Amino acid sequence: VEAVHLIADGKAPRIPQPKEGATYEGIQKKENAEISWDQPAAALHNWIRGHDKVPGAWTTINGQVVTFYGSSLLDASVPAGQELTIKGASRPGLVTKNGLVIFGNDGKMVLVRNLQFEDGKMIPASKYFSADETTALELTEEEKKMAEDIR
Repeated sequence: VEAVHLIADGKAPRIPQPKEGATYEGIQKKENAEISWDQPAAALHNWIRGHDKVPGAWTTINGQVVTFYGSSLLDASVPAGQELTIKGASRPGLVTKNGLVIFGNDGKMVLVRNLQFEDGKMIPASKYFSADETTALELTEEEKKMAEDIR
């Protein structure tokens, strides 16, 4: 009650907040979210999950920064997949039909479902090796006529 009366009377003390440590920026920054590979699978999963969506846990694959999203611990036998060399990882990842399987230093696995490249393009991790494939659009005669009419 006394504090309210001091404020109402305009006599409350004013203590300026210190500038040290004050910021409007997010605590997490992208440069601090790089994945450290010398950890057990549970720690890798928690790191990826903890940085999912902002700022995004990242690593370097083929000289390109790739951000991982949507991880889960995988408690099964090692699935079949295509090997993917990841900078700093003691063991290559596996691109499988369900996503990218990465390994902790304890030999256990983490499944990553989505990958985002430096240019902002996001793909399902299972499509990593087919990401560059493009298919030509084939139009039927009717569609070709319609496209010409639109032009």
